[in-house]
Amino acid sequence: MSSNVLNKSHYSLKGFQSGRSRKNVVQAQEMIYKFLLKLVNEKTPEETLQEFQYLFFDYHSHPENVKALQELSDILLQRDYEIFSNTLKRCCYILINNWETKRNHACIQELVLSFASVDFEKKFKSQMILRLRRWLKKFFNGKHYQDLKLYIKKYDKSNSSSSSEDKHHWSNRYVSYLLVPQYANTNNPKEQRKAARELSQKLKDRFKFDLAMYTARSQSIVCQKKMPENPTGLGEEVLRLIKKIVAKRGNFSYTNLANIFLKQVEEISYENFKEALGNYLVFSVETQELVEGLKNKIAQRLQSIYPEHNDEILDDALLLRTCNRVLDCLTTETGQEPSDIFLYLIFQGNPLTLVIVLLKLILVSPHSRVHLEKRIAELIKHYMELSEEECQWVVNFFEIFKITFAIYADNDVHYNLIKMKDWVPENDSEEAMLDAYRIFSQYRGYLGSILSEGSTLPFKTGSV
Repeated sequence: MSSNVLNKSHYSLKGFQSGRSRKNVVQAQEMIYKFLLKLVNEKTPEETLQEFQYLFFDYHSHPENVKALQELSDILLQRDYEIFSNTLKRCCYILINNWETKRNHACIQELVLSFASVDFEKKFKSQMILRLRRWLKKFFNGKHYQDLKLYIKKYDKSNSSSSSEDKHHWSNRYVSYLLVPQYANTNNPKEQRKAARELSQKLKDRFKFDLAMYTARSQSIVCQKKMPENPTGLGEEVLRLIKKIVAKRGNFSYTNLANIFLKQVEEISYENFKEALGNYLVFSVETQELVEGLKNKIAQRLQSIYPEHNDEILDDALLLRTCNRVLDCLTTETGQEPSDIFLYLIFQGNPLTLVIVLLKLILVSPHSRVHLEKRIAELIKHYMELSEEECQWVVNFFEIFKITFAIYADNDVHYNLIKMKDWVPENDSEEAMLDAYRIFSQYRGYLGSILSEGSTLPFKTGSV
């Protein structure tokens, strides 16, 4: 916006600043939220975005926004950045939620990217505008804006204003997890939590769909000429990984083992439960040396978890709290650095073992999944400053985690292995035996959020 627009804002601001700085801040915020909701319901997205910029970027008043600008003035007069940033953040998510519902994705992009076009260093005579610009700059350089940028990651391929490095950064493959802390934090506004939860789920559904399509078409002779894009970062090895994960079926499937374990620990003491949990987590781990080391490390941690409850009978609350604590031990206990057990398992060179242990915990405590995904997001952020080449070992873990949970933790896509009749393995190795099977996936869930965006199913409903 031009400086002329900014200078016009003073025709009514002097009256705003007299005797109103003590006004109820919550009331001022609610008036601004109602103003924006009225805009999104009555005006075009382009007009609404312009009004948002008039208010928060330009401090420009006109007959339609005079009351909202008055409320913003009261907030600025509080001299409290946190009040301002929380107000601005919630306003952004009000717009994002409404535009996402109407599929106005371009306006969401423009909203987020428009912050970068503000001239934060421009000088103004008005102290109010100077404070606004100073706080906008702080917002732009802070965590709240980084959270906002997650909502345009899925459009980065067409976003010419993003650097090539940003577009292809390995962390972009895990936005569905990076969004989890936003909706898990009850202190965030409801609009932000709703937007984060819906986008996270949409990205997970998209990945599950793309993974099922890839496994189906990549094994089809008919589709060899037009291979689908691999949605993972593992290359062709992803097919063998899926076979290895899916091969654990029947009576000793991870789901059945979890159900057996839960039956066995009914009505037992908490101390005995912790011992049983340690045994359950390492059961069927293939490498014996790894079993002993992991079992000892987990047992030591379990002994120190809620010892005051050792003589009590296990209940659902203790189960949830304990699984959450064990998940911390296996990922990150500080929320900033990886745990000792995480590094121990990753550096053993078999991240699948760690992923399966995490999966087994979630199968006995499904309500711990959000807690786990929040921890995964914290690990991603910890390594985000490194290139993919510098931390390939941990990126492999994130890939295997994402694939395994897409297959096992939800029930909307069911994978099976079908043996090819005429296939003769070259030897008795696991790899050769897996090559004798093809993957069959059957979709049981609801594809509405995916199909409504223009995708079509090239197969009969229910099977991939």
